[in-house]
Amino acid sequence: MLGCDVKVFHLALLHIIIITVSNALVHIPLDLWGMKLTWAAFTYPFIVVITDLTVRTLGKDIASKTIYRAFPYAIIVSIFVVYLEGMSFYFALRIGLASACAYGIGTLIDVHVFQKIRERCDAWWVAPMLSTIIANVIDTYTFFIVAFRGSENIFMATHWVEMATSLVIYKIGIGIILFLPVYGYMLKRFRLINI
Repeated sequence: MLGCDVKVFHLALLHIIIITVSNALVHIPLDLWGMKLTWAAFTYPFIVVITDLTVRTLGKDIASKTIYRAFPYAIIVSIFVVYLEGMSFYFALRIGLASACAYGIGTLIDVHVFQKIRERCDAWWVAPMLSTIIANVIDTYTFFIVAFRGSENIFMATHWVEMATSLVIYKIGIGIILFLPVYGYMLKRFRLINI
């Protein structure tokens, strides 16, 4: 049992770090080949990969426990970091609340969708691909609606739909093109599947 708690602690810490960095970067816009994104586009997709690998290697219960443990700390640290970046406390709270909603809903759906697909399909790549698509759509739109719809940040309030849509497309593309092969490599490397 102690080994399980240590694994959950390390996984939760990894979730907290990724969420905090992503929340610190999410309000910084980036124009990439005409797509309006935020810098968090490069960090947050790791949550889906880590969650899926946790479900596959340690099970749905450990993955859920990791999310529940990371959840409050990630939100508190995120609010603090965004506030320290010079944003208003209200804006920092919105980012924290948006992060809580998106992370909680997106990752828990990801855990359950991933497990259900994995139980029904033998191909190693189907579950992570479909859960990446579903989780990214849900968590991205949830986050942007709560954080930026009617926000005091005029640019983000004006462009949140475009940015969320671009970000979903980008995250799904990166997830399938880059993370899926890395995921397959890790499964093969750690002898969890035969490819």
